[in-house]
Amino acid sequence: MIEVAVTAVGTFLIEEVISYVVRRTAKIAGTSATVIHDFGAAMRVIAVLVILYGILSLAGLSSEFTSLTISGIGALTVSLALQNTLSNVISGVLLLQEGAIHLNDTVEYGTVKGRVVRLALRNTWIKMESGSIAVVSNSGLAYGSLVNYFATERLSKKYAIE
Repeated sequence: MIEVAVTAVGTFLIEEVISYVVRRTAKIAGTSATVIHDFGAAMRVIAVLVILYGILSLAGLSSEFTSLTISGIGALTVSLALQNTLSNVISGVLLLQEGAIHLNDTVEYGTVKGRVVRLALRNTWIKMESGSIAVVSNSGLAYGSLVNYFATERLSKKYAIE
């Protein structure tokens, strides 16, 4: 029973540290509270699954081989099903962490030029001069030719660019 408590506390602490770092990064980038809330919910689900595994393992209802097999098949299935979504989420986290884009920045991506009005984990909303909203995937922004007209000073200080 002590192992379950140690696993639960360790999982909780790791989840809190990761969640704090991502929440802080998202807050600095100026993203919405919805993104921060959604990430926290996802981290709690992962923590509950790890704790559930610990309980089943200690109760003798699950062997290590069975757990590894099921988790491997599950991870492969989820990663293939969510490949594009996960790519957008990871790109969104990297864009926020690097500070490449903030709310109200004027950006140009391909034929889209305008002001960033919403940053989310999967996509970014850009209000164009015509008043239209362009929803651009974060993986497109991360791997495409993004021009940010307001980030020069901010990124020059952060990365010592002359």
